[in-house]
Amino acid sequence: MLGEEEALTIIKSRLSSRRMQHSLQVAAVARDLAENYGVDPEKAYLTGILHDYAKGMAASELLNIATINNLLEHEVDTLVPDLLHAPVGAFLLKNEQGLDDQEILQAVKNHTLGALNMSELDKIIYLADMIEPGRDFPGLERLKCLAWRNLDEGMLFGLESTIKYCLDQQRIIHPLTIEVRNHFLKEVKFIDC
Repeated sequence: MLGEEEALTIIKSRLSSRRMQHSLQVAAVARDLAENYGVDPEKAYLTGILHDYAKGMAASELLNIATINNLLEHEVDTLVPDLLHAPVGAFLLKNEQGLDDQEILQAVKNHTLGALNMSELDKIIYLADMIEPGRDFPGLERLKCLAWRNLDEGMLFGLESTIKYCLDQQRIIHPLTIEVRNHFLKEVKFIDC
């Protein structure tokens, strides 16, 4: 398993200084959220540092790696290749860095679109990525409140915020985001659809 210093060294060589600052802020928020929810805070911190491992890669490179390694799961993956930085990042962390911690790899993979059956660490990284101090968007304060109160409520609000943003910007919405939103809606609202 990578240590914190090794992870920092790896990430510094891959990310811009702005993206590096983002990763450090995500890591700090993730550690705090993990402590709040009884999840390993050091694992959450390490995952926060590593979560954008493939973020600086060109769309063509992300697509190439995803295609060759069967990481494409939907047509939208090819239309919005930046979303591939999460599964490609997890793949590369395992294959380039030898990271074998499945919890960390899964949280990295799931930090952009979410997933069904997310672990507590997955939810923490997803939310920490949205609420770190460098973020600013309508509803941020509400999302912070929810993230600290209940991870599932935070996930629902975060996913809905993402969907609203994509609608407002006339961007493609990944079907998995909608599916995961519906899952959390059922979890939070206790309804059968």
